[in-house]
Amino acid sequence: MSSIARNHASNHLENSQMQRVFEAQRQLTRQQPTVDYHTRLQRLALLERGIKSNVETITNAIVADFGSRSREEIQLAEIYTSLAAIAYARKHLRQWLRPQRRHVSLLHWPARARVVYQPKGVVGIISPWNYPFFLAIGPLIAALAAGNRVMLKPSEISPATAACLQQLLGDIFAPELVQVCSGDADTGKAFAALPFDHLLFTGSTQLGRLIMAAAANNLTPVTLELGGKSPALVHPDYPLQQFASRIIHTKTMNSGQTCVAPDYLLVHESQVDQLVQHLRREFDRCFATIDHNPDYGSIINQQHYQRLQGYLQDARAKGARLVELGSVSAEQPPYRMPLTLVLDVNDSMQLMQEEIFGAILPLQTYTHMDAALDYINQRERPLALYYFDRDRQRIDQVLQGTVSGNACINEALMHVAVDDLPFGGIGASGMGSYHGREGFETFSHKKGVLQKGRFNSAELIKPPYGARVKSLLNFLLR
Repeated sequence: MSSIARNHASNHLENSQMQRVFEAQRQLTRQQPTVDYHTRLQRLALLERGIKSNVETITNAIVADFGSRSREEIQLAEIYTSLAAIAYARKHLRQWLRPQRRHVSLLHWPARARVVYQPKGVVGIISPWNYPFFLAIGPLIAALAAGNRVMLKPSEISPATAACLQQLLGDIFAPELVQVCSGDADTGKAFAALPFDHLLFTGSTQLGRLIMAAAANNLTPVTLELGGKSPALVHPDYPLQQFASRIIHTKTMNSGQTCVAPDYLLVHESQVDQLVQHLRREFDRCFATIDHNPDYGSIINQQHYQRLQGYLQDARAKGARLVELGSVSAEQPPYRMPLTLVLDVNDSMQLMQEEIFGAILPLQTYTHMDAALDYINQRERPLALYYFDRDRQRIDQVLQGTVSGNACINEALMHVAVDDLPFGGIGASGMGSYHGREGFETFSHKKGVLQKGRFNSAELIKPPYGARVKSLLNFLLR
């Protein structure tokens, strides 16, 4: 697979070809509506083997897309997490497939009720550029575990990884089972318009609205994994050094280009200067330099780099103070950017209105915890909320007093790698969830089955209604 990233354009799938692949997958789904446990297990094993055999190739493709990104970070955050998700699915798949017994009321007795899980059919996955491998493979694992056929549209912003996925998955699976549809935004638009049995999209809230509108024409159920402004709230009693350590680690991962990265900090007004010192110290400990540092990643392209610089210019013009952690010698590819703290922020600034998705970290202050929670609750519900405190009562109050897609206590971002937790947003940060069992259920149809034997109690309540039915009703309604 050494040449997979050389010619991206030749791998693009024409819309007519995409339609033919979809029709072929749908026809095969109708011929074989369900898939047995051993077949699903084998498909997951093949995917696992293919990934393990191409770790370096996958890593090289992602580095090529970003220009600069830590190879260790890629292998931890994109490849290991994918392999861990496969292992988890293989371990628990038999249990997930087991029919669930349900209660049967007296009116239907004697009878049995159960829920069985069937594949939905042909699943569409639209994956983003920021974690171009993990966020493509993760939904694929769930869809295959649920017994589906899959079409995958990777982002055109990460073409080397898209080409890698196309060849990797093409070597493992026939196109009638898994097909990668590389292409530009027009390809993505045509892809979203296909009448999938389920469509999962990971990306911005703005694009999520367009995807949902396209899916609505076909009544296609959707899972939207979006983003938003995930706050990190620290109580004054929590050690600021430990807080700073977790924030620097999770905010610098992929240079902040993570949908669940801390988007802004909420810190008590008396601790701002002290926190800035801790953040600077921790940053310097992790990154002695930024230029040519293989551990420090770059912004994906010039367009996103300029978008982030625009946020900083807007904030400075509206009275913010900027504190750069680290420095770069030149603004040129790869677009490395210092982590910039933004102080004295207000809601008129673009970076307090839009998801930042980069190496910028605003610090918002509060006077009382109630005010901090009000600040969070007055905004769109975030994809994640991070709270740092050691008091159990206050922790419960924050968890009960806020609504977010997920939450971490004394941690940030790492919940994504816990396979037994559902991952998803709420409101503007998304709808639906996947990972682990929730991923299996998202891509499965839950079929309710009522089964009766030789004696059917319904025969006792059919017309003509007489004294027997009246007596039964008197008993049921008393």
